[in-house]
Amino acid sequence: MTGKRSFTFEVKLEIVRRFVAGEATAIELAREHELSSPRLVQNWVRAYRREGEEGLRPKPKGRPAAAADSSGPSELEQLRAENLRLSAENAYLKKLRALREQRRG
Repeated sequence: MTGKRSFTFEVKLEIVRRFVAGEATAIELAREHELSSPRLVQNWVRAYRREGEEGLRPKPKGRPAAAADSSGPSELEQLRAENLRLSAENAYLKKLRALREQRRG
């Protein structure tokens, strides 16, 4: 048989539950479900005992997607920068008004 077979969560769970309940050995289950090795059953049982049913669910493949907000500054940083710019602009305009008043008066 070429290629790697994959098994659904439900099939894995059924096999593991039968093994844990003592209904069949790993070898019997491997033959019955045409698994490549009884070791596969043992690996599933180990994952089930360590993580529960979630250990049998398929895992996402590949590199995790980058977080959307990690590409630039956060909203808080943007607001702080804008606040600083507006404060500087306000101070400049106040100084400009004061200079104009001095020239007039």
